[in-house]
Amino acid sequence: MQRFMLRSKIHRATLTGTELDYEGSIAIDRDLLEVADMLPGEQVQVLNLNNGERFITYIIEAPAGSGTMLLNGPAARLGVSGDPVIVLAYCVLSDEEARTMTPKVVHVDEQNRPVER
Repeated sequence: MQRFMLRSKIHRATLTGTELDYEGSIAIDRDLLEVADMLPGEQVQVLNLNNGERFITYIIEAPAGSGTMLLNGPAARLGVSGDPVIVLAYCVLSDEEARTMTPKVVHVDEQNRPVER
């Protein structure tokens, strides 16, 4: 049996903007991607805490240290600057692996910089 499991989570990041005239994706600060072990092009689920929207898109890399959390393309209609969001990445594991796996959870400050908890 295989299980679809949470692998990484960026918890309560703040949207820094939207860009409707783009092919689509979410741009995330490269430093934050490294800490969360997420990659450009990776599929993620985005949860908007202000409006309840949940959608799937892919990551594009934003400049390191920028604090960017930017919705692009059609996803730009699903949030506004200042909305708190959660970004989730998943993986497929065997039943045995799933029982011992611990997801990486990254908390951020008001500038979308990783903080220790």
